[in-house]
Amino acid sequence: MQTADIMKRVLAYSGVLALVLAVVGGAIGFLVAGMTGLVTVLLGTAVAVGFSAITAASLWVALKFDIILFFAIVMGSWLVKMVLFIVAIIALRDQPFIEPVVLLVSLIVAIVGTVTIDAVVVARSRMSYVSGAVLPKSGDAQ
Repeated sequence: MQTADIMKRVLAYSGVLALVLAVVGGAIGFLVAGMTGLVTVLLGTAVAVGFSAITAASLWVALKFDIILFFAIVMGSWLVKMVLFIVAIIALRDQPFIEPVVLLVSLIVAIVGTVTIDAVVVARSRMSYVSGAVLPKSGDAQ
C-alpha cells in the first residue's frame, strides 16, 4: 500500500466518523442541551474532523514534491491549523449558541476518534519502514 492510498483511506474513514458523530453525538447533544447542544456537537465535530482532514490532505498533496517542499507543506498546514484553532476557540468562547461542556466532550471524542483512525489505518497498511528496499531472494548467498 502506498502512502497516498493510506491518506485516502484516512480521509474516507474520517468522513464516516464525522457522519456518525454528527448523528449520534448530535442526538445526545440535543437530549442534553436542546438545540444548543446539537449545534455545539456539530461545530465540535466539524472542527476536529476538519483539522484531521487538513493533515491527511496536506500529506497526500505533499507526497508529490521533493523533501523540502514536503516538509514545508506539512509544517505550513500544522501552523495554519494552530492559528485557525486559536481563532475558532476565541470566536466561539462566549457565543450564546455554544454549550461549553458539550463542546469539550465532542472535541475529545472526535479527536480520539481521528487519532484512532490514523493509528489503525497506518498499522494495517503493511507499509515497509524503508521505501524502495529490495530484499534478496531466499536462495541467494553472499
